[in-house]
Amino acid sequence: MSGLLSTIFVDRCGFRKDGRERHVARLRFGMVSLPCRIGRSGIVHLKREGDGATPAFVMHPVRGFWRADRRLRPRTLLPMRPIRKGDGWCEVPGDRNYNRLVRKPYAASHEDMRREDRLYDVVLELDWNRIPRRQGRGSAIFFHLTRENGGPTAGCIAVDPRRVDFLLARMDQRTRFVVR
Repeated sequence: MSGLLSTIFVDRCGFRKDGRERHVARLRFGMVSLPCRIGRSGIVHLKREGDGATPAFVMHPVRGFWRADRRLRPRTLLPMRPIRKGDGWCEVPGDRNYNRLVRKPYAASHEDMRREDRLYDVVLELDWNRIPRRQGRGSAIFFHLTRENGGPTAGCIAVDPRRVDFLLARMDQRTRFVVR
């Protein structure tokens, strides 16, 4: 694969004084600019669990997941594995598996990775709050697919499903997401 993306910029562009549309952003690399969606609270410098914000930070993709029952494996240099029945993501500060993939059933609150709404048909784990994990600083900052209505994420970065394969084909683990 040629033309690997070294840096992807995520810039807010929808902020208005009344606070509406804080979740509208642009994803830029080279001469290409695509619309994307971020958290309902916009971009923040001090991320907290449950705040609905996307952290202003430089993040790298760690690994990816896809719904093998819905689509083919994405073409990418990133490590990928199918989302399995029972895959969840722990979101409880204080739990020993906070901000980690877990197997369901799981006692602590967790997000189901096999979502019905298709947002995680393709999803990348970004390295936000991984090493060291800081309790309460936010979990599961993912790169995933947008909602049909163009609504906000819970703090992740989301792109149109028709664009995700184009982007993934140009990413590796050295790719940086610069959120500002």
